[in-house]
Amino acid sequence: MRFVDQIRVHAKAGDGGNGCCSFRREKFIPHGGPDGGDGGNGGDIILQADHDTDNLVALFFEPLVRSGRGAHGKGKNKHGRSSQHTTVRVPIGTIIHRAGLQPGDPVEEEPIADLTEHGQQFLLCKGGDGGKGNTHFKSSTNRVPRQHTKGYPGEEGWFYLELRTIADIGLVGYPNAGKSTLLGAISAAHPKTAPYPFTTLHPVIGVVDLPEYRRITVADIPGIIEGAHENKGLGHEFLRHIVRCKMLLFVLDMAGTEGRNPIADYQSLRKELRLYDPTLLKKDFAVIANKAELAESADNIKVFRAKYPKVQVIEISALEKTGLEKIFQSIDL
Repeated sequence: MRFVDQIRVHAKAGDGGNGCCSFRREKFIPHGGPDGGDGGNGGDIILQADHDTDNLVALFFEPLVRSGRGAHGKGKNKHGRSSQHTTVRVPIGTIIHRAGLQPGDPVEEEPIADLTEHGQQFLLCKGGDGGKGNTHFKSSTNRVPRQHTKGYPGEEGWFYLELRTIADIGLVGYPNAGKSTLLGAISAAHPKTAPYPFTTLHPVIGVVDLPEYRRITVADIPGIIEGAHENKGLGHEFLRHIVRCKMLLFVLDMAGTEGRNPIADYQSLRKELRLYDPTLLKKDFAVIANKAELAESADNIKVFRAKYPKVQVIEISALEKTGLEKIFQSIDL
């Protein structure tokens, strides 16, 4: 299934129905007077955060969001029916910006809404009010009013929706460091794993059950490469989802199975986060020394601890599922 975390949509709320110009015409009731009803209100367009929705793919296939118009008023003081509101469910963590009329136009940097809780709603476009029937215009000096008003148009505009994954912990690391394997070992999530890089092409969230009926969410952030802050590789596609995590776990291949040095990997990851958003380095973090089952890991872990004595290092084997309990014993959220 396609994963969509950025989308540009056009939204148009419903127009209000027109008011009616009518006069009462019944037998034995001369000069019945005005009886034109009001038009109904147009439908609003509402965005609602939903924990059962994990991306914006629905809007990818239907980027034009419309709501119905109100019905016109009728004689005998019959008001038009107001249209139902259109509610669009979006993932928790969706940020809404105003966008220009053309696809290349800039997007306003300041968001107009940030949906961070399940059920939270935002009125994207308000429907137009219905017009007034001629009944509203009768007076002692205007006994036969022919005035009536048309319905007001509903709001419309272009908007840019961006998803930033919300999770307690974010797993950060180079491709093939074992992040997906680790997430599958500690939760019921089933991220794709394979012996080649970039098997994970979008963030995957798993729920981890802890003692005392506690639960935390862990996000597998796809592999970061050098230059990601400049949008190399899939750069910003990945880094954007780290911003909301409360804590970061740097997953390092301590055995160096890809021919990389764990210390160099750690330094590079920290550099990419700093260049993308310096505030990321202020988050709590720990280092997951993965692939500890391999003989090469022991020496690399000693060297790493000696160079970074103040960094919390947790030795595990995600493949053999050993040492996993130490992760949640050592961190405090």
